[in-house]
Amino acid sequence: MEERAPFVSHSPSTESIHILLVEDNPGDVRLIEEAFKETVTETRFHTVTDGYPALERLRDHQQDPSLPTIDLVLLDLNLPRLGGFDVLERLEDDPDLSAPPVLVLTSSETIDDISKSYDLSANAYLTKPSSPDEFAELGHAIEAFWFEQAELPPLST
Repeated sequence: MEERAPFVSHSPSTESIHILLVEDNPGDVRLIEEAFKETVTETRFHTVTDGYPALERLRDHQQDPSLPTIDLVLLDLNLPRLGGFDVLERLEDDPDLSAPPVLVLTSSETIDDISKSYDLSANAYLTKPSSPDEFAELGHAIEAFWFEQAELPPLST
């Protein structure tokens, strides 16, 4: 297996965090966006409804560096056309495609889905909460770990 291209990041303390949200359920999109409004970190969402535009958005930055860099991907598994596992497989198989941390955020709690996600190099597997308050807690947890505690690779060109 070849290594992926390096992840490109910027300092969360000085700029907005750009999140690629890959989610086809409008209700979940709204809950996720609302959850991050509760966080201290300014977040900007780039929302797509299936895997094809998600991969396209990740490739677009390589072709046009003036586009905002995606800092984090929130990926649902159950999507129309190109699903979450297919996205993870393509990210893993394409060494020229740089991807930020990918957090699977799905309703599935099956061991097979969890194992397969990690086998395909997902950085975390999170089960969708069942209430707006739990979504807010999830937003704070993601902020605390991925934006404040985790050491991400430095900015590269």
